Amino acid sequence: MNYKVLTADQAAAYINHGDIVGFSGFTPAGSPKEVPSAIARRAEEAHNRGEAYKIGIYTGASTGDSLDGALGRANAIQFRTPYQSCKDSRAVINSGDAHYFDMHLSHLAQELRYGFMPKPKFAVVEACDVTDDGEIVPTSGVGILPTICRLADHIIVELNVAAPKALRGIHDIFEPNDPPCREAIPVYHVSDRNGLPYTKVDPAKILCVVHTNRPNEVDSFTPIDETTAQIGRNVADFLAAEIKAGRIPKSFLPIQSGVGNIANAVLASLGSNQDIPDFEMYTEVIQDSVIDLMKQGRVKFASGCSLTVSKAVLSEVYADMEFFKKRIVLRSQEISNNPEVARRLGLITINTALEADIFGNINSTHVLGTKMMNGIGGSGDFTRNAYISIFTTPATAKGGNISAIVPMVSHIDHSEHSVKILITEYGVADLRGKSPIERAYTIIEKCVAPEYKELLHRYLATAPQGHTPLNLNTCFAMHRALAETGDMHNAQI
Repeated sequence: MNYKVLTADQAAAYINHGDIVGFSGFTPAGSPKEVPSAIARRAEEAHNRGEAYKIGIYTGASTGDSLDGALGRANAIQFRTPYQSCKDSRAVINSGDAHYFDMHLSHLAQELRYGFMPKPKFAVVEACDVTDDGEIVPTSGVGILPTICRLADHIIVELNVAAPKALRGIHDIFEPNDPPCREAIPVYHVSDRNGLPYTKVDPAKILCVVHTNRPNEVDSFTPIDETTAQIGRNVADFLAAEIKAGRIPKSFLPIQSGVGNIANAVLASLGSNQDIPDFEMYTEVIQDSVIDLMKQGRVKFASGCSLTVSKAVLSEVYADMEFFKKRIVLRSQEISNNPEVARRLGLITINTALEADIFGNINSTHVLGTKMMNGIGGSGDFTRNAYISIFTTPATAKGGNISAIVPMVSHIDHSEHSVKILITEYGVADLRGKSPIERAYTIIEKCVAPEYKELLHRYLATAPQGHTPLNLNTCFAMHRALAETGDMHNAQI
C-alpha cells in the first residue's frame, strides 16, 4: 500500500476548528470510529486551553457512539445534518450548542453537489479494502460515501479489518447525473445493479490510512412485546386483505420498512403470514429480521443502504458471504431512498410515527413540537412516493399517560395528503378516499386507545365546523396537559 499510515490521533491533527467533515456509513454500520473519537479528544484538549474547536458534520444518517456520542460530549459540533439518534448529540442540538438541520436523506448528496451547502474539506470513510489506484470498498454501510469522497479535498480512510474484504461485490455504487435533463436512474427491479462494487477516487486525495479493528456499534433492538406484535399482525392482515381484494398484485410488491422494534415485529408478522407471498425489500436499513427471513426463503432479495444488524447476525452474514451477496445489494442513500425509484417499483412503505393527529398528519421528529428526537430520516422519501404508505405507532406511551393520537400534531413532517394507512395495536384506519371529518372518526374508532376516545370525540364535537374542524383553543390541550401535569388524561377539552 502506497498510502501514509497514521494513528487516529495523527490523522485527526489535520482537522482544525471550523473545518467541515463528511463521514461514511448509515446508522452505525459503515461509520468510522477511531478518527471521530480522536477529533473529540482534540476538541476537549482545545477547550481545556480555552480555545474554540468545533467542526461541521455531514453523515449518511445516524452513527455510533464513537462519532455522534464522542463529538456531542466534547461539544465539538458546529452544525450537523441530516439525521442523528444519539442522546449526546441530541442534547447539544436541543440546548442550542449545535445547529442542526433536518433533511430528507435522499436530498443530502445532491444538495452538496448543487452547492446548496458548503462542501466538506475532509471525508472520513470506513473501508474493508483500499487499493493503490484509489478503489475504496465500503464496509456494511454506504451513506453519502461516494459524494463526499468526490467533493472533499482530502480523504482519510479507516481500514477496518473487522469487516472482511469479501464484502467486495455486495455494493452497487454510482451517482446520478445532475440536472438539467437527468437520465432515469436505471433501477427497474429490486436487484438491478448499474454501478461499481467500490468508490473510485483520485489516489492523491487519500491523505492517510488509519488501521482499525472495531465492530459496528449497533445496539440491540428492544424485544418484540405484545403491543408491537399486535401492530405487526395488523399490518400483515391488512396487506393480505389488500391482495385478496385485488388492490395489491398477487405476486406482491417490494417492502420498505423503517428501523426499530416495531419494524422488526412487522417484518416477522409478514414472514409468518401464509397469505403473504415471498417478497423483496427496497429499503434503507436491513435489520436482523430481514436476514432471518432471507435464510427462511421468505425474503427473496433486499436492497438497502446498510446492514444494521446485531453483532451476532453480522457475523453470520460475514461467515456466508457467497449466500448473501446473491441476495443483498448495498447502495448509496441517494439511490436506496430515491423517490423516482420508490414510485417506479411500487413500494409498500411502513414507517413509525412519533405521534399522529385525527386527520392523518404525522409528527416523526419533535417532542411537544420543540425538542428534536432524531430526525425525519428516509420516511418522507418513501411515504410521498409509495404505492401504499403506512404509518404505525403504539396507541399510548409512558404507561398510558401519552396518547400517540391527538387533535393536532405539535409538528408536521408528513401531511395528511401523503398518509394512506394508520395502524396501532387497536386496529387499522384506512384513510384513502376520505374527507377530513371521515378520517377523524375512522382514526378515533380504529386506532385510539379506549381511554382517550371520549376526549377526542369531545374535541370534534366542540370544534367549529368546517371542512377541517379546528378549535384553536383546545387543539393542543392534550400536549399542554402533558407539559403541565405529565398526563394527557388531564386535558381540558
